[in-house]
Amino acid sequence: MESNISIINKNEGELLGIAGGNYRIIISGAQTNGNYAVIEMTVPPGGGPPPHAHPDTQEMFHILEGEVEFKTEAGKQTVAKDGFVNIPFGGAIHCFKNNSDKNAKLLCTVVPAGLENLFREIGSPVLAGEMPAVPELTEKRKAFLKEMDLKYNQKTYPPDFLG
Repeated sequence: MESNISIINKNEGELLGIAGGNYRIIISGAQTNGNYAVIEMTVPPGGGPPPHAHPDTQEMFHILEGEVEFKTEAGKQTVAKDGFVNIPFGGAIHCFKNNSDKNAKLLCTVVPAGLENLFREIGSPVLAGEMPAVPELTEKRKAFLKEMDLKYNQKTYPPDFLG
């Protein structure tokens, strides 16, 4: 089997507005035979996803700039530049939030690929540096997000679930 090396430059990739941030899908499962995907997440002050769990996906975060507070059922910890977080397979509930006054940048790797497709469905295309507002949580949006959780075997919890 022939292997092709992928080189993705800084201005390449698909940009999506997710959870108030700007996510760049650097490499997707379509390019890695579904083995993994890498997403660069620019998270503005106050930004970050609600508590959630995905038992069939391992998710790893390398903090490139700034800092974020990671919350799990075991507690919370601020992780700063060059820190690393591993969410193993099995469905540990987790979330993160940028509590600082400047953007944070995280490199997120998911194994196997798939979460990037969830991001494509719940996000909206954006330009580089654009930070769209989080969509209003209408009944229609809640139903859509519940449908996405079922489709991607993920569970989302209320914002205050982890305290």
